[in-house]
Amino acid sequence: MAIPDYQTCMLPLLQFYADGQEHSFREAIESLAKEFSVTADERREMLPSGQQEVLDNRIGWARTYMKKAGLIEATKRGVNKITQRGLDVLRKKPAKIDVNYLAQFQEFKDFRALRHTKVEEVSELDTSKKTPEEALEGAYQKLRTDLAADLLQRLKTCSPTFFERLVVEVIVKMGYGGTRKDAGRAIGKAGDGGIDGIIKEDKLGLDAIYTQAKRWENTVGRPEVQKFVGALTGLRAKKGLFITTSDFSSDAEDYVSRIDAKVVLIDGETLAQLMIDHNVGVSTVGTYELKKVDSDYFSEE
Repeated sequence: MAIPDYQTCMLPLLQFYADGQEHSFREAIESLAKEFSVTADERREMLPSGQQEVLDNRIGWARTYMKKAGLIEATKRGVNKITQRGLDVLRKKPAKIDVNYLAQFQEFKDFRALRHTKVEEVSELDTSKKTPEEALEGAYQKLRTDLAADLLQRLKTCSPTFFERLVVEVIVKMGYGGTRKDAGRAIGKAGDGGIDGIIKEDKLGLDAIYTQAKRWENTVGRPEVQKFVGALTGLRAKKGLFITTSDFSSDAEDYVSRIDAKVVLIDGETLAQLMIDHNVGVSTVGTYELKKVDSDYFSEE
C-alpha cells in the first residue's frame, strides 16, 4: 500500500507506545512500516529536497503532534513513551486520531495557534495529508516548475545568437569551459557536420566536449542525433553534448545509450532546470531557512 499520511500514522503510533515502555523513534518507524506493509522502494522514497525519507518525516510529525497534545512524552533524545493521557485516549478506543481529535486538548490548541503559519494553511487546504515540510516543498516545486516553463518559452523565442551565448553561460556556470571568454571563442568555430562548438571539459583544457545546440520546436529524433555522433566520430571525439529547446524521441535516447561515444542529451526542460540551478537568466527574490531545534544544545550531560 502507499505510504500513509501523517494523520493516519497517529493512532497506530500511539498504539505502538501502549506498552508503557520507552521506545526509540527508529523502533516506531520500523513498527509502523511493517503494520502498513510499506515496501522497500517506498521506504527509500525521499522528500523533494532529498534530505529525509517521506515515511520518517510523516511519522515524525505524527509523533510531534501527539507530543504537543500530551499523549506521549520525550524521556530523552529520540526516545518517547506514552503518558497517562495517552493511555486514557486508547481506553476510549477512538476510530482514528487526527488534528481535529487532538484539538480537544488545550496544549495542542495553543501549539497550533503558535505555529499557524502559511505553510500549515497550504497543508490544510490539501486535505491535511501533507506535513509542513511536504507542503513547503510542494509549493517550492510548483514555483520552480512554473519558472522553468516561463524560461523555456523565452528560450524558444530568443535569437539563435542569444541562445548560443546562453548555452555557453550555462556550461561555464556548471564548471566547464574554463572561462566564459575561452568558451565563447570555442562555440561556433568548428562548423563541421553538426558540431556547433567545442568546450573545454576542465579549466586546463585536458579534454574537450563537442556541442550541438538546436533551438527547435519539434522533437529531435534519432537521425539528427546520429548525424551529430557521426561528426564526433569524424573528429575522433568521444564526448558530446546535444542541447535543444524541445525534447528527444525515445529512439534517440535509446540510441545514445548503446554507442561507444559518451553523448549527453539535454532537452528544453532540463536546460531550464540547469538555468535555475546555476542562476542563469533568473534572480533570487527571497530566501527562507528551514530550521529545527538543536537537541544537543539543550543537553546538560
